[in-house]
Amino acid sequence: MPDFPWDRLEPAKAKAARHPDGIVDLSVGTPVDPVPAVIQDALRAATDTPGYPMTAGGARLRDTIRDWCVRECGAPADGLGVLPTIGSKELVAWLPTLLGLGPGDVVVVPSVCYPTYEVGARLAGAEVVRTDSLTALGPSTRVGLVWVNSPGNPTGQVLPAGHLRKVVDWARERGAVVASDECYHALGWEAQPVSVLSAEVHGGDLTGLLAVHSLSKRSNLAGYRAGFVAGDPAIVGELLAVRKHAGMIVPAPVQAAMVAALTDDEHVADQQQRYAARRDQLRAALTGAGFTVFHSTAGLYLWISRDEDCWSTVDWFAERGILVAPGAFYGPAGQRHVRVALTASDERVTTAVGRLG
Repeated sequence: MPDFPWDRLEPAKAKAARHPDGIVDLSVGTPVDPVPAVIQDALRAATDTPGYPMTAGGARLRDTIRDWCVRECGAPADGLGVLPTIGSKELVAWLPTLLGLGPGDVVVVPSVCYPTYEVGARLAGAEVVRTDSLTALGPSTRVGLVWVNSPGNPTGQVLPAGHLRKVVDWARERGAVVASDECYHALGWEAQPVSVLSAEVHGGDLTGLLAVHSLSKRSNLAGYRAGFVAGDPAIVGELLAVRKHAGMIVPAPVQAAMVAALTDDEHVADQQQRYAARRDQLRAALTGAGFTVFHSTAGLYLWISRDEDCWSTVDWFAERGILVAPGAFYGPAGQRHVRVALTASDERVTTAVGRLG
């Protein structure tokens, strides 16, 4: 396995921490705002649950996930398979294995992307190909899984429906699964994300399609490990069968919290406003400091560059007490970029803006 990338950031973190006014950590997209009260209340009300919860999720949770997918993603009301997951990272890491992929199979990931896509392929023993153009793969029939990510991490790029439809058509011709990581779906700024569950992408047929969602960002539930996968009911059924054996079960109190989170839109709008304000401040400060912002039309990050090695940029920020993530973490094509997260308190964002000015 590759070294855990964040360990390589420790020297820069130590330098940034020596700033007299403390570190501003904009490197990791971990929520810092409170868990909404409606969700905390639902969790507390469900704590007296001594029995084993269902791996498939309780009926109320399954219905809630389906309703949310129809409302927010344009998914079909009938024939949609859903399954709660222990956050989204574990599903991303284990999906190739759960699908039965292994040596001789190919997992396609974006050229710049979340590192766990590659980790999951390696865990299964499959080959990884980084590309944003599937035509570069030619007529290969060894592809078992294609990852797409919109809005993208780290780039914040939104893939249009036409692009997603081409990926789906290409994968179906080869019998490959398309997994769409949509964890930032609720955070569209200058562009609105399109789900792979939408009919304009799949044409009324969910075969071979999975959408991965998380409540970590939209509802500040990173600490709850609450996510789900939805799509082709046959594939979801296969995932459920394996997960039953493996004990991959979302705790009952967390399932109750997920129901509350997915049926309340007010807290999502409030959180969107917080991130939008922080984004506006940071974007203006970064461009004023000479950086160019690329993509970043949705999601929790600003993908920036001033056309130098990413580690030089990381050091420049660390000298000002600010920690950012080097683009090299996300693939060789990110070597001259850094990722700036919006997940810091209002006070720390204001502090960062002052230092950049």
